[in-house]
Amino acid sequence: MISRFTSPRFLALAGTVVLWASAFPAIRVGVDGLGPAALSFLRLAIAAVALVAVAPFAHVRLPKPSDLPSIALCGLTGMTAYQILLNWGEIHVAAGTASLLIAAAPVFSILLGSAFLAEPLTRDIVIGSAVALAGTAVVTLANGVSGFTAASLVVVAAAVVQGVYHSATKPLLRRYTGLEVATYAMVAGTVFALPLVPATVPAATQAPTVALLSAVYLGLLPSALGFVIWGHAVARLPLAVSTAALYLVPPVALVVSFVWLGEVPHVVELLGGGVVVAGVTLINRRGRRPAVEAAAQPAVAAEPCADIARRSALRRLDRE
Repeated sequence: MISRFTSPRFLALAGTVVLWASAFPAIRVGVDGLGPAALSFLRLAIAAVALVAVAPFAHVRLPKPSDLPSIALCGLTGMTAYQILLNWGEIHVAAGTASLLIAAAPVFSILLGSAFLAEPLTRDIVIGSAVALAGTAVVTLANGVSGFTAASLVVVAAAVVQGVYHSATKPLLRRYTGLEVATYAMVAGTVFALPLVPATVPAATQAPTVALLSAVYLGLLPSALGFVIWGHAVARLPLAVSTAALYLVPPVALVVSFVWLGEVPHVVELLGGGVVVAGVTLINRRGRRPAVEAAAQPAVAAEPCADIARRSALRRLDRE
């Protein structure tokens, strides 16, 4: 039990949860001083520069030309679109609430994995997805229909594009390391975010120090380090198992947001977040079945070999 919880895969998932949970209050601080466009570009650019600087020492390879479309998809969705949508949404949505809405991302990851990565779509996945999406709706409408804002829907859109990123990186991680995939995607995301530069320059020159420090923190830790160790975990675990671990992000984010920003979540938001967690947990039950089947395969494959050995022994006896 101890070795399991100290394994690199478990530590990578745990580190990702903590870093990505801390990003929600940090975004709230940064977006107040920089605005969503400037914060998005600075976070991506800082992370890209850090990863590129490390690349020669970590022996990061150049990607194959045939993989460039997949890398572009990862950069556009998981980096550029996700940053812009989430940062804009947190102008009007509390950091803790945003983390509850983003908790639906594993649902979209697993559904896309079933559609494009040949992962089976079981009854648990269908029911769990419906439950998790219902919980997302509860969080979105926590203050009633009159309190619904487009910002909530924008944060949900951020969860969708993050789900696309998780699914799109899985094939790449079979050929590249987690550091390599994170570097490729971050550089591609920065390139796609270049149109934000005109808004970034004046915002950065007028921003308070705390907002700039927030952008540096987001770029170096949740983005650069977070995506590297996330890639390490995803490459070694089934997509359902790794993405389901992300449902731990909201409770950690709620605690950090309460301590850092003094945000107190609405009871209905907590209820909806619990429903999302229940749905994702139900989806994750499917991870047991393939493991059992895989464990049974060697025994099945060994039976024909045993039969051949027995027949060979009988033939030798007949000759004797």
